[in-house]
Amino acid sequence: MVNMVVCVKQVIDPEAPPASFKIDAAANKIVPPPGVPPVLDPYAEYAVEAALKIKDAVGGKITAVSLGPGQTRDVVKKPLSMGADELILLEDEAFAGGDSWSTAYALAMAIKKIGTYDVILCGREASDWNAGQVGSAIAEILGLPSVTLAKKITISDGKARVERVTEDGYEVVEASLPALITVSHEIGEARYPTIKGIMGAKKKEPVIWKPADIGAQPAQIGASGRRAKLGKLFQPVRESKCETIKGETPEELGANLAAKLREAKIL
Repeated sequence: MVNMVVCVKQVIDPEAPPASFKIDAAANKIVPPPGVPPVLDPYAEYAVEAALKIKDAVGGKITAVSLGPGQTRDVVKKPLSMGADELILLEDEAFAGGDSWSTAYALAMAIKKIGTYDVILCGREASDWNAGQVGSAIAEILGLPSVTLAKKITISDGKARVERVTEDGYEVVEASLPALITVSHEIGEARYPTIKGIMGAKKKEPVIWKPADIGAQPAQIGASGRRAKLGKLFQPVRESKCETIKGETPEELGANLAAKLREAKIL
């Protein structure tokens, strides 16, 4: 039996129309699109799927952990509806405004409080900031071996055998347990919650932990614990210009188009 902790995150829906995204330039913050509900981060779903595959193979317990104030219950309960056993929410305004480091610190302190774990699983990155730093930082704080970009995980004899994605294929590495593994989308599509799972998740209440519950130092969490300074947050300006090529005949049109393409150094 393998005890697993999966770190998950609520994010703005990455499939929301680009025009719906707004920036508060003064506060360097993203304004959530109105009328677009948040979702569970897609890479977090892959991490849950990886945990479920391990549970299917060798048995175990899956504890999902999510951090942030005001989390939508239907969103963060998705791991439970997929098959996780327990959900812990680090939910307090003190956790707001953090960076990769302060987020990793709070999650690491929560995992210390959980106490018994063999494998910690995270998505390779989150779809909002795409930093890909939190998982490795948790491993550093807890003093654990870590493997990134996993596409397949096998647990046996106190070790994790991991196929990790590389630029031209994959490589196989082994890590002694406990270990932290970040999961890539190559693990396979996350399973859909079943009706039974959804109904069970509705009845199961998450465990709520405040900073004091995990022994977190106030100066190390949320905005207070940031080690990175965001200089400027902005939406790139994309401009396009359309020019109509004219000609009396198809041949003349083709010749004029070719001349324009050469002028633009496309040909």
